[in-house]
Amino acid sequence: MRFLRVLTATALAACAAATLTSCATPADTRPVVVVSTNILGDVVGELVGGQARVVTLMKPNADPHSFEISAQEAATLRDADLLVSNGLGLEEGLQQHLDAAVAAEVPSFVAGDAIEVLDYRDGDAAGMPDAHFWTDPARMIDVVDALEPALAALDGIDADTLAADVADYREELTTLDAEMTVAFARIPDERRALVTNHHVFGYLADRFDFEVVGAVIPGGTTLAAPSASDLADLVGAVEDTGVPAVFAESSSPDRLVQALAEEADVHVEVIELFTESLTAEDGGAPDYLTMMRVNTERISSGLTR
Repeated sequence: MRFLRVLTATALAACAAATLTSCATPADTRPVVVVSTNILGDVVGELVGGQARVVTLMKPNADPHSFEISAQEAATLRDADLLVSNGLGLEEGLQQHLDAAVAAEVPSFVAGDAIEVLDYRDGDAAGMPDAHFWTDPARMIDVVDALEPALAALDGIDADTLAADVADYREELTTLDAEMTVAFARIPDERRALVTNHHVFGYLADRFDFEVVGAVIPGGTTLAAPSASDLADLVGAVEDTGVPAVFAESSSPDRLVQALAEEADVHVEVIELFTESLTAEDGGAPDYLTMMRVNTERISSGLTR
């Protein structure tokens, strides 16, 4: 009995340390779907339910541009039945592992291939593809629609069950899109301007008729750094537009946005958003739908005060 207790404790400890969304037993014969980011990991989990083991590589509150994985996780990635990634240059710290898996002929799905891609319009990344499509729920619907056949092709997946789950989640996304449309309609035209840590709202702006007036970090990645002229330009943009709030992302430090707010000779509130990563269960944005609803409420209330 003591051996059984020790064995169970050891197994539980190993399970807690794992990055799997569920701790699989050796007899688990379900297909393994490895997902790069936790936003896509949540979506994939909603679609396949318990029909597959979903391994999400990116931990809660991580930065998708710079997070790294262990050797064990890299091995799991190479053994996956399906690899799901964001693409469009988002997973900078993970790209070598994604490329190695593709070279090893791991079946892969790149979400960026399923959408109409926008390019960054200014800053260091001008002309390059914007990877942050999930801020537009309509584009996430496109991703879900394209994911369904890739998931249905996995051995052990019941296509009818999958189709029903996909239809349910598509309806959730359609409802979310409608809610965001109504909430953002309350913002006056002269206040429909966004300033944040870096360029993450291009798709949201395109979908809901906002203007992105600038970003503290001018490129499309949090690994870039702002110059003094970048900050000066943003101070001018904030003063010209009169926006009452700027937005700091939860996945990266907000000290630069705070500095911008203090430097501008106007009252500007700094509001935190969940934009590039989900949180733990108690962190405020444990899933994609919640994240989008929280951000919608904060943007809407911040720009209507």
